[in-house]
Amino acid sequence: MRTYSMIGVCGVFMFALIVFWGCGPQSDGISYSEEIKPLLNQKCLRCHGGIRQQGGFSLLFEEEAFAPTESGKAAIIRGNANSSELIRRVKESDPEVRMPQEGEALTMAEIELLEKWINQGARWDEHWSYRELKKPDLPPETEWTTHPIDHFIYAILKDNFLEPSGRAKPHVLVRRLGLDLIGLPTPQAWAENYLKEPTSDNYEKLVDSLLASPHFGERWAAVWLDLARYADSQGYEKDQFRSIWKYRDWVISAFNKDMSFDQFTVEQLAGDMLPDPTKDQLIATAFHRNTMTNTEGGTEDEEYRSAAIIDRVNTTFEVWQGTTMSCVQCHSHPYDPFSHKEYYQILDFFNQSQDADLDSEFPFDYVHMDTTISDLDEIAKWIQEKRELPGDEALDRHTIRELVFPRLFADLSDGFNDILIRNNGGFSTWSYNANNLKNKQFYLLFEDIDITGLTQIGVKYSSNGDDALLEVRLDDKDGRILCSQPLSNTKGIKGSRYRYFDLDSTATGANNLLFQFVNTTNKLPDGMVAVEELELVYNGERLPEAIRQKQDQILDLYRSGIMIPVMRERPMALKRNTHIYDRGNYQTKGEPVDAGLPGILNRDGSSNAHTRLDLARWLVSDRNSLTPRVIVNRFWEQIFGYGIVRTLEDFGTQGITPTHPKLLEYLAWQFSRDWNWSVKRLLKEIVLSETYQQSSATSREKLESDPNNYLLSRGPRIRLSAEQIRDQALAVSGLLNTKIGGPSVMPPQPSGIWQVVYNNATWEEAYGDDRYRRGIYTFWRRTTPYPSMVAFDSPSREVCVSRRIRTNTPIQALVTLNDPAYLEIAEHLGRWISDQEGTLNDQFSAALRHLFYHEPNPDEVAVLLDLYESSQQPQVQLISAADKADLQSPYTVVANAILNLDVFLTKS
Repeated sequence: MRTYSMIGVCGVFMFALIVFWGCGPQSDGISYSEEIKPLLNQKCLRCHGGIRQQGGFSLLFEEEAFAPTESGKAAIIRGNANSSELIRRVKESDPEVRMPQEGEALTMAEIELLEKWINQGARWDEHWSYRELKKPDLPPETEWTTHPIDHFIYAILKDNFLEPSGRAKPHVLVRRLGLDLIGLPTPQAWAENYLKEPTSDNYEKLVDSLLASPHFGERWAAVWLDLARYADSQGYEKDQFRSIWKYRDWVISAFNKDMSFDQFTVEQLAGDMLPDPTKDQLIATAFHRNTMTNTEGGTEDEEYRSAAIIDRVNTTFEVWQGTTMSCVQCHSHPYDPFSHKEYYQILDFFNQSQDADLDSEFPFDYVHMDTTISDLDEIAKWIQEKRELPGDEALDRHTIRELVFPRLFADLSDGFNDILIRNNGGFSTWSYNANNLKNKQFYLLFEDIDITGLTQIGVKYSSNGDDALLEVRLDDKDGRILCSQPLSNTKGIKGSRYRYFDLDSTATGANNLLFQFVNTTNKLPDGMVAVEELELVYNGERLPEAIRQKQDQILDLYRSGIMIPVMRERPMALKRNTHIYDRGNYQTKGEPVDAGLPGILNRDGSSNAHTRLDLARWLVSDRNSLTPRVIVNRFWEQIFGYGIVRTLEDFGTQGITPTHPKLLEYLAWQFSRDWNWSVKRLLKEIVLSETYQQSSATSREKLESDPNNYLLSRGPRIRLSAEQIRDQALAVSGLLNTKIGGPSVMPPQPSGIWQVVYNNATWEEAYGDDRYRRGIYTFWRRTTPYPSMVAFDSPSREVCVSRRIRTNTPIQALVTLNDPAYLEIAEHLGRWISDQEGTLNDQFSAALRHLFYHEPNPDEVAVLLDLYESSQQPQVQLISAADKADLQSPYTVVANAILNLDVFLTKS
């Protein structure tokens, strides 16, 4: 659980903000949420909250705060502070009796505040972030601007005796816009068009061009991938590779198409549960398949499946609700009104997915090349014609299953339990830890199977003992048994054994078929089996060999595609029971629970949610006021360096109070209502504001009054992200490969980085244009992320990261001065400089214009001329195996210096 020293320590600042808060209680009474709750969080809730409720007294929920304690009396008597035990105990001089017993006593001012609140009736109002979203009135117009955002900003500046800065110079705005909207320098032609005539209309046209750029999606996907904890590997000890880059490309495409954020949300959280989901909607669900998978030998798969489900709960509520939920896994929230039980009601939404920490990472969807799709279509038409099946244009898993029927394969099943589904369609009951084998139930389920005339079941399997049993049931685990046969030892038999068992069935029509593989003695390996396929035999007639061969061909082609892990729901017949984990331990299961929403966010009970799809839709419904607040705050932070709520991950009572609360409400309302969740519209509104277009130059008075520019009396000035630093350098050198999407690549990195236990994979350095792709396409391995980006504060992506820290360390300078990738970039920029016409002065002036869009002053060029002259001395020559002659060129030295300028590494 994160706590923030700003609460309590900076009480004066926080209380001052109450003046600006227009959505809270009126000033005629003391506000519980704004004045009392922060005090209780700091002094009381460690003993009387979600973790501990000493004396039977809790201040977490209203009904608990006024309920009788263990003494039989309530600690707070509304309207009567003198009779309230709470007041008596905080005033007590005896340290054995005085509250709080841990930490410093309350000050007289704090006690008086509590007394006034109780005497006023101890009204319990909601924290600002949980209140219903309402559109605020615009502050009065100003002479500064007519833009709505600026009205809210100016009102706060005025109250703090600050004035906005003047507008930034056109060349500064050109560079700022490019870096903010596409993460790259603005294309020279677009920049020149604006700089020739820097009017408001041309500024807006430049904004529109950047928003329409295909690189827009790359810039904003890089931000989202931190939240999605995207990586090209599974994590944990082995950290095996994972083919999930199609999800990254889906995110890029979604931003480029300006997919409405509500649809963006639903497809990622529950695209698989939409009616007839498209392939893209299935790929979108990989958002929650970015959880880590532990393939280390001897680990308990259920433990790490539970860890993945818990991560999905925590990530969902951090990303969309700005809520720190991780602590509620073990106990009720210490500071915010989320109970331990509610956590597991939310967990039930995610507990019904099919994935189960399997080595194969099943379930997945396939993406095929065009040539493969053509071959699939050809074979499909042949089978459909021979078997008189209807044609189906969409060759998805359902169509493939129809084409290969009556043969059944695990990867085409509707549900499974405790088995390892392999990438060839077979499965094994070896997948789970032998230490608790007796608890395992190995099931494979196929829904809607016509069993009219079904006479036999064929099983192609191998076994190392005689202790395995096959049971076939109708409908579910308690259904009628159609077949119960031992699967005898196949040792000595080359390959798998095919056996056919008669069925005892007179049933007809469509039913579920449930195959259970029972280890009758719970031994290893005697009761374990590996099954390649199952076959249904109707009226004693088996498939002709010609059709079987075509089915094998279409299966091989289908399975040759790129496998993308996706979400898929378990069928009702295999629905998991969800229990509260006692103290967060998955092995200690308590009360059973069903899916449900937290009460504080569904106070009137009007939102019913039973499935993941219901949850996703509720998150972006008008009944949920947190999501639009949290999301607009994330985009604001990317533009200005700080969120309106600086704690992006925590909108709760321990988070930092918004600096511009009415502005946050306005943007949240506009974004989710009037702008129909359009990200591009939101960003356009922000960058068209005068607040955004301010100069970042400041004064001593402003630095003293608002050193971090939280109140926005000047333009943003922040260090670029790891990806932007690399991408900008590639762009200005002319090396950048602008291709959109595709598999992750491995650009140059120092040798010896990849040394992972139990994994001999190596960094295969890309050659040709792939080594110059944008940072978003760099192969991301969790145990060893790309080192030069780590130096600039990129995360490992093992967990969701809402905001990257921005550090300033010597290692960063060492990277941009000496990393092989940056040296290569400097070489190419040096060649570009040397190819410019004119004198050295002309060449260096052209270089600075190329990077910063304006004519440099003579002093700047003089410094580069001096560096050029001094770099011709032998003691400062650079050495590189790539091209020693060129690296010794003083042009490379100058280019390297330009790429390391503070103004180049900073957005200002």
